[in-house]
Amino acid sequence: MKSKPVLSLLLALPWFMLPAHADYDKTALVNDAKGAVKALAGPLQMKLKTAMQAGGPASAIDVCKTIAPQLARSVSAEKGMDVTRVSLKNRNSVIGVPNEWQTEVLQDFEKRKRSGEDPKTISYAAVIDNQFRFMKAVPTAAVCLKCHGSELAPDVARALNKAYPNDKATGFKEGDIRGAFVVVKDLN
Repeated sequence: MKSKPVLSLLLALPWFMLPAHADYDKTALVNDAKGAVKALAGPLQMKLKTAMQAGGPASAIDVCKTIAPQLARSVSAEKGMDVTRVSLKNRNSVIGVPNEWQTEVLQDFEKRKRSGEDPKTISYAAVIDNQFRFMKAVPTAAVCLKCHGSELAPDVARALNKAYPNDKATGFKEGDIRGAFVVVKDLN
């Protein structure tokens, strides 16, 4: 499904020209989505930091594997939106693989970064087929390289291989787009 023409048309129309079934407040939806991303990212970063301080980067891998999905489910239920993370170079081959529209957005994020846009500010929002879709780029910070970089400590490499045998989420550099938070809400 190619959504770019529909997306471009929807984003270009003033609010009063949107289709009649579009009885939503896009600004409110975007703000709610940003709140959902913060509700997931904030606690997740704190848990990763705590795990790294307690046992090093290898111990943080369990946080990503077990606690991150639980946090995402909790935030999704609390916010009434589906909140998750995806990447073109995913670590979790079960829940981290982008679908077709998410892949297109991630590829667009990469183009925008190459054009000079700051990955910290890159996001996407659209309503397509009565579904609100929001994505926020996840930039790679220096601390992320301990588990997502090119040179991993042997204990980290072993832990990653054990937890994620099909891991593709290494080889990043600081400032790369590691993936995105995704928020989806059906508007029916």
